[in-house]
Amino acid sequence: MKNQVKKIHSNQAYQLYYHGMMLPGFIFLILFNFVPMFGVIMAFQDYRPAKGFFGSDFVGLKHFKYLFEMPDSFELFRNTLIIALGKIVITTIMSIAFAILLNEVKNRTLKKSVQTVVYLPHFLSWVVLALVVKNLFNLDGSVNAMLGTSLNWLGSNSLFQPLLILTDTWKEFGYGSIVYLAAITSIDSTLYEAASIDGATWWKKVWHVTLPGIRTTIVLMAVMNLGNILNAGFDQVYNLYSASVYATGDILDTYVYRVGLQGLQYSFGTAVGLLKSVIAFVLMIGANKLAQKYTDSKIF
Repeated sequence: MKNQVKKIHSNQAYQLYYHGMMLPGFIFLILFNFVPMFGVIMAFQDYRPAKGFFGSDFVGLKHFKYLFEMPDSFELFRNTLIIALGKIVITTIMSIAFAILLNEVKNRTLKKSVQTVVYLPHFLSWVVLALVVKNLFNLDGSVNAMLGTSLNWLGSNSLFQPLLILTDTWKEFGYGSIVYLAAITSIDSTLYEAASIDGATWWKKVWHVTLPGIRTTIVLMAVMNLGNILNAGFDQVYNLYSASVYATGDILDTYVYRVGLQGLQYSFGTAVGLLKSVIAFVLMIGANKLAQKYTDSKIF
């Protein structure tokens, strides 16, 4: 009995250590994620900093109505969805393809070198990369020189969205492939051996063994990405766009920055942010239910 009591006390002491290690993370989460949620009240007020939260007038859904009634609302939502969906879909496809190809490299040194080079852009800020993109895609840039064209990539409404999607894919697909590469390496090698015995080609192995083997991971990443469906990448767009491409390049975040922060319309900016969060939450719940129904896998 005494040994059991000592064992229980020992386990409790270890649990205290673990909780102590988690405490800084919990404090950070509470201070920067939960406490600011109180500011959501601004979305339902005509907030004035001088009056504060309790002195500002309550206006209900006024700012939400204004968002949907303003002339540019459809254009903003369309641009945001097209850019965000394009980034998610193409980046996912490229990440999976790169992970499959990289898994075929047997030379360890070459494999690590390629990984390092391809992962590097993810860690660079768009403040830096925007200068690179501008130099490459200017009227007198390297891209036009190589193609022998004079396309206005940064000032054309028809070219700006593809430019945003492709440059973001280039920046992120290497880092996004890490999860898929890990999932591929966990697939039972005997499945590939059996497929080889049956005479399967490389492509058939990929289609019938690799992709089904990482299906759960693909679904998981897709569901998590849905939370960013209305986040088209403020830092990228802000550093690349100009007034000439507002028609196709202006997204919710950049509009809120101009109108809500520069125009001091704090309540309107909060209303847009709250709406985005609610839509992302609903999409994630729905996607999780569909994943559970059709793939027997879920996040929560």
